[in-house]
Formats: sequence, C-alpha cells, structure tokens
Amino acid sequence: MAVEIPPLITPSHLRRRGGLWGECLAEFLGTLVIIAFGDGVVAMAVAALPGSGRTEGPTAFFLGAGDWLLVTWGWAFAVAFGVYVAGGVSGAHLNPAVTLAFAVRRRFSWAKVVPYWISQVVGAFVGAALVYAVYHDAIHTFDQAMKGPKTNGHTLSSFSIFATFPAPYFHGGVWGPLVDQIVGTAFLLLLIVAVVDLRNTAPKANLGPLVIGFAVAAIGISYGANAGYAINPARDFGPRLFAYAAGWGDLALPGSLAGSFSHYWWIPIVGPLVGGLVGVLVYDLFVGDVLHIRAQQATPPEPGRTRGTPSQEE
Repeated sequence: MAVEIPPLITPSHLRRRGGLWGECLAEFLGTLVIIAFGDGVVAMAVAALPGSGRTEGPTAFFLGAGDWLLVTWGWAFAVAFGVYVAGGVSGAHLNPAVTLAFAVRRRFSWAKVVPYWISQVVGAFVGAALVYAVYHDAIHTFDQAMKGPKTNGHTLSSFSIFATFPAPYFHGGVWGPLVDQIVGTAFLLLLIVAVVDLRNTAPKANLGPLVIGFAVAAIGISYGANAGYAINPARDFGPRLFAYAAGWGDLALPGSLAGSFSHYWWIPIVGPLVGGLVGVLVYDLFVGDVLHIRAQQATPPEPGRTRGTPSQEE
C-alpha cells in the first residue's frame, strides 16, 4: 500500500526485527501459511468433504484420478501465497532444501541456515496444529467410521493430512521413495532458480510466487503418487512432529506401519536436501553458466542464436 502504516510494536522493540530475527519471523509465518492451506486442502479431501455429506459416503474420497487435482492445486496456492507473505523480508525460502541450495550456490549466508531451518519447522508445526484445531471433529469422525488398522484410534488416511508415506508398490523399500524425493526436489529447485534468475526470462509484475506455485502443482501432478511429494523437509517434519504429539504415534515417528513401511521419517528430510543441491547444480551447469558467460560479452547474442547472421547484401 502507498500510505504510511504505523508499526504495532514500539520503535525500541522494532529495531531487533530489522535483521535476522525479522527474517526468521517471516520464514515462520510464510511456512505456517503453506501448511495451513496445504494440510488444509488434504483435510478437506480426506475428512471434511466426506464427513459433511458432500461425497458418496463418510469415508469416500479420491474416487477418480482427477480428484487428485484438488490436492495438487491446493498446495500450489498454498506455496504461492506463502511466498507472497514472506518474500519481501526473507526471500521466502520456506523450505530447508531451498535454504541449503542457496547457501551452496547463491551466496546465502551460512550463519542464517540453521535459524531459517528452525523457523521453517516451527512454522510448519504451528500450521499443522491450526489445521487440526479447525478440522478436529471431522478427523475424529472420519477415523471412527474408517475400517482397517488403527494406531491409537487414528488411521493412515487421516495421518496423510499431516505428513507423507510411500505407496504400497514400494513394499517398504527405501530406495524408491528416496529417489522420488531427490528427483521431485531437484525439479523444484531447478524451476525456482530459473524463475528468480533475472538473467533468464524471469516473470514480471511480481508473478514469480505464482509461477513457483505452478511448479509445485506440476510436480504434484507428475510425481505426487509415489510418496506424497513432500519435497520440503519442514513441510513434512513439522506436521509429523505435531501428528506424533496429537496421537498418531508410530505412524508419525518413527514413521512405521506394520507390513507396509518402517522408519520412514528421514526420507522426506534427506531426499529433498540432496535433491535441492542436485537441482541448483544442474541449472547452473546447463543454463546459469551460459547466462554468466553471455553477460560477460559486450554484445551477447539473442536467445536461441549463437553468432551473428550475414546480411542479405552479403
């Protein structure tokens, strides 16, 4: 807004927010927004819509493959708005994989990495708590109506509101979900750095956050079924911690379900951290380095052209 907005905090207390503390607050709130809308859309799909009589039955959800679009677009909006909220203060990493990749290749201060990570995880935890507070009755009703194995009265389906787990066709294996998370996050970082690179065809008029949201939707549509496309350690671990505290027990930590998977909790952390580094390195190797050398040239060629073309007279 163009008008001057007076601060809510007195100047003596406000000065501390001008540096790292303010950036951490922005990372906290931006990540909270992502989880509040992201976990919120899963709660809608899994528990609230069935329980409110808007599907065929109290436990009926995802009747067709197209229903998955509700979740993927919900997460896309969640990420876009989270970036809009925090971008002007912290750069809106909102993802430990982004923070690590930027520290390695974008000169982001290593001293800020751990504070950013903590802020992101805490924001994700609080966002999950907010979703649970809003949808507690729907989740409880869904778990009561749902048949099958339960942990402390909770089901794997209701756990999916908060955190991720591998598809049954992996048969509890580690490498399939781990590779999935590496690949998905590599694409995420590749697309993020492409979008924010002003040397490239960067979006104008502050459309970057929206395009990044589209990138998250694309990953969910193309790679979401394998392991729930966490592609963000904070997005998975913060809500996982909350789910553990709220009674989901072993489903959350260590992330085990007898006969299906065990000790899964670390995969949505390690996979994205590795994948983020892969994505930023691939972008810089194939595109970033080319843009760098062209920027050093006095008259860089037009995109798609490597050297001048002879004139018609020649």
